[in-house]
Amino acid sequence: MNSASLPFPLPSKPLLKVEGLSYPLVASGKVREVFDMGDALLMVATDRVSAFDVIMNEGLAGKGVLLTQISLYWFARAGAITRHHLVDDHAARIVELGRAHPELEHRSMIVKKLQPLPIEAVVRGYLSGSGWKAYQQTGKLFEYNLPAGLQDSSQLPQPLFTPTTKVASGHDMPIDCVDAGQLIGADLFQRVHDLSIDLYKMGVERAKAAHLILADTKFEFGLDDAGELYLIDEILTPDSSRYWPREGYAPGGAQPSFDKQFVRDYLESLDWDKTPPPPQLPETVLAGTLERYIEAYTTLVVEADG
Repeated sequence: MNSASLPFPLPSKPLLKVEGLSYPLVASGKVREVFDMGDALLMVATDRVSAFDVIMNEGLAGKGVLLTQISLYWFARAGAITRHHLVDDHAARIVELGRAHPELEHRSMIVKKLQPLPIEAVVRGYLSGSGWKAYQQTGKLFEYNLPAGLQDSSQLPQPLFTPTTKVASGHDMPIDCVDAGQLIGADLFQRVHDLSIDLYKMGVERAKAAHLILADTKFEFGLDDAGELYLIDEILTPDSSRYWPREGYAPGGAQPSFDKQFVRDYLESLDWDKTPPPPQLPETVLAGTLERYIEAYTTLVVEADG
């Protein structure tokens, strides 16, 4: 798998910081930088890579492009289910941005100004990651009772909504549905819950067509001044979701994934305390990780559409 099959170019060098814009920077996260355009926000996905909440010194040239293009693919489909944050004339404005800043054209979204909700909407269809750890300790998935005898990567009886708090730095923490409802209001919580399950099911069906399993994912939502609910941030990307190949899937252990797990596995093999400064990443690890992002886009978008 290589970038030649993609319908957009990938850069030869990673973009680690956005420079040269006249718009003020209003937020900078592990991957994205957000600028105020006046009537809208410009969200730029850089090529930064983080693991264990530490940003690596190296980047993956084109990772931000791939994440953005996967999100745009899904936002186009999510419009049948919910409002989302892309401005109405998004395509035209991105082309205009690309004339002045060609390096940003394929890695940017221009979005409405909305107030993000203070929870992240996590939906799990399989037992993995922190959910598997919780089940091992309690026999439950956070507040949900589950059958005995499930294994790592087992499919759940039904998709479950397991929200988390949203923090500026560090790890988001699980919050039960009652507390989440008190935090944002019971009616709004129910809307977020129902939309999240519907969006997850949309992703599951698409992943199935691409011979993938969508094990779990997270969504974010925001409100406009009139109180209307919108889907925001990114959607169903390898950074916000756990995709597994359907071929070879077998409960009882971790599954291969289409994300930066390659980086995490390498770092776990080192004597590193998971605090800055990070160790240097070998070229083989960087190339292997980028290959997984390219494969995720190609499998989800190009091959499934073909």
